[in-house]
Amino acid sequence: MKKVTYKQAGVDIDKASVFKGKIKTLVRRSFRPEVIADIGGFGSLFRIGKDKFREPVLVSSADGVGTKLKIAVFAGRHATVGIDLVAMNVNDILCTGAEPLFFLDYIAYSSLEPETLYDIVKGINEGCVQSGCSLIGGETAQMPGIYRCGEYDLAGFCVGVAERDKLIDGSAIRAGDAVIGLESSGLHSNGYSLVRKVLSLQEQKRMHAELLKPTRIYVKPVLALLNDASFNPRAKNAGRPVHGIANITGGAFYDKIARILPAGLDARINRNSWAVPKIFKLIQNKGNVEDGEMFRTLNMGVGMVIIAEPAACGDICSFLALRGVRSWKIGEIVTGCRKVSVI
Repeated sequence: MKKVTYKQAGVDIDKASVFKGKIKTLVRRSFRPEVIADIGGFGSLFRIGKDKFREPVLVSSADGVGTKLKIAVFAGRHATVGIDLVAMNVNDILCTGAEPLFFLDYIAYSSLEPETLYDIVKGINEGCVQSGCSLIGGETAQMPGIYRCGEYDLAGFCVGVAERDKLIDGSAIRAGDAVIGLESSGLHSNGYSLVRKVLSLQEQKRMHAELLKPTRIYVKPVLALLNDASFNPRAKNAGRPVHGIANITGGAFYDKIARILPAGLDARINRNSWAVPKIFKLIQNKGNVEDGEMFRTLNMGVGMVIIAEPAACGDICSFLALRGVRSWKIGEIVTGCRKVSVI
């Protein structure tokens, strides 16, 4: 009887081991001082400094990149989807005011070239560097028969920390607050099933540079804002100026902003308060997509929303501008029933 090996079944353990050894040096670039073990063990170790927090609360998130990966595979460009993966997670926990601490990735595939895997992990590590968190572990799963040759899936898991009495949950939002929109870097990582439905394969390939722009990571400028007690003395006298934060991802304006609204309040968004980038207009025109569908599916040029004291609005926008993020007052909070309107 002919002997069958695991390698013949489609899983090359030796090849995987070589890859894991190659990325060790790469990922150490993202290590914070709290990392106390190298990658490759059965568990990743991270120390929480007792001197930094009085009552630390861990905040976690798990997310993926979605069908944007189809365009990366089709175009043969894999260097930025790892940044997207990190961004989808760290931007979510940032909405609670949490600082990202560490990140773990999951890469599943049937067969990939080592160079492709390396590009993916390099992007993940870059996203961790941009957000100040450590890539301390993960899993590369060879799954022949589940994925087509050359295709893969990415998922990630992030843990952050916040002081309990500084958590942001939207409960402080009140009528009259300003809604501030932070500029996106493009489509980010949501709505790509619609994008791929509207654009032909030839258009996707021709426009891959635009379609594969990495999701903007807002962690460092927004944490700087939350931690700077002197950026707006007027708001400081009335309490903390930032009352809520929403990451504009799946569900976009209607779902994500409504998620943080207290009972009895609505958010009214003025669609003319910022210039919608051309890529969104192109998608809408080519697909004959209604306005409501666009604002429920895509970020339309606004990747994150901060709800804050109206007196602090100008100072917040100036503070973020100095840190490379354009922002605008795009609406206000009014009485209502936890709904969002785009007018």
